[in-house]
Amino acid sequence: MTDVRPTSGAASGVLHTLFRTDQGGHEQVVLCQDRESGLRAVIAIHSTALGPALGGTRFYPYASDEEAVLDALNLSRGMSYKNALAGLDHGGGKAVIIGDPDLIKTEQLLLTYGRFVASLGGRYVTACDVGTYVRDMDVVARENRWTTGRSPENGGAGDSSVLTAFGVFQGMRAAARAQWGEPTLRGRRVGIAGVGKVGHHLVEHLVEDGAEVVITDVRAEAVERITARYPQVTAVRDADVLIRTPLDVYAPCALGGALNDETVAALTATVVCGAANNQLAHPGVEKDLADRGILYAPDYVVNAGGVIQVADELHGFDFERAKAKATKIFDTTLAIFDRAKADGIPPAAAADRLAEQRMAEARASR
Repeated sequence: MTDVRPTSGAASGVLHTLFRTDQGGHEQVVLCQDRESGLRAVIAIHSTALGPALGGTRFYPYASDEEAVLDALNLSRGMSYKNALAGLDHGGGKAVIIGDPDLIKTEQLLLTYGRFVASLGGRYVTACDVGTYVRDMDVVARENRWTTGRSPENGGAGDSSVLTAFGVFQGMRAAARAQWGEPTLRGRRVGIAGVGKVGHHLVEHLVEDGAEVVITDVRAEAVERITARYPQVTAVRDADVLIRTPLDVYAPCALGGALNDETVAALTATVVCGAANNQLAHPGVEKDLADRGILYAPDYVVNAGGVIQVADELHGFDFERAKAKATKIFDTTLAIFDRAKADGIPPAAAADRLAEQRMAEARASR
């Protein structure tokens, strides 16, 4: 195993982000490579002010190494804010493994990755994310005791997408309360972009609540699984069609960057609340949403159910205890809407302020 440095061009962009922009401020970034297994990974620790950094491992075929590093930086920063507002005693961290998991994921690669994480001595606790699953964390845990999201058979909490979807539903209920006066989606049309690990659980909550659900996904089998179980759910061709479909709520539940200048201008929904991380493509999108009268439930607030679940695993997992904590996402989301209204700022800015306040208080108490 060897640590490697990026090429000079990539280094210039990454170092500028780390040291000279608001998107930086990370405590530590580790670049990992093992040619025998094919592992190339980035581990980014944004903050340990509240405790060991906690966040998942994303396995994805990035277009470039620099794109992978920047994704790790963005995701780990988001985890700091997410963990702070979830009331967890954890900072923010994230890892990305570069490559197509369907092609290069092997037991040897995962074990090697586990050794890299273990070398950080507990500063970073890993879990599942896009492209990684419970069975993968079971393998990683064989080399790294700071692993969550393992199977129940191996002392873990299992699939964290269950409480992630539950938390998003609580945030959506809070948005409905703020926008329409009642904490229910009954009679509302909700469009979900991405019905994979989290999205298909969210469909279940919404159908039970009496919502009309419209879905899309790049994978036909994911759509077919939903429509076979829930014939009343409607499917559309892609996300571009979905955002232009008459909706009350738009729920981005795939990869980040779903809310940009074009999509915000085209949105018909008056509430945005979904599970995807980093939904705002660039600074200023949150103001564009507010200017259009669209209530945005900050992604890292409402999708915190999963990290609540895996954090509980570190203390001997109890599902009901974790679910009770995830239920509080409803109250946290309402508090953010109230703070935004009082301060005259978008909800995303209000959430950031509350998270930064908690982290600052933790640093001061040290």
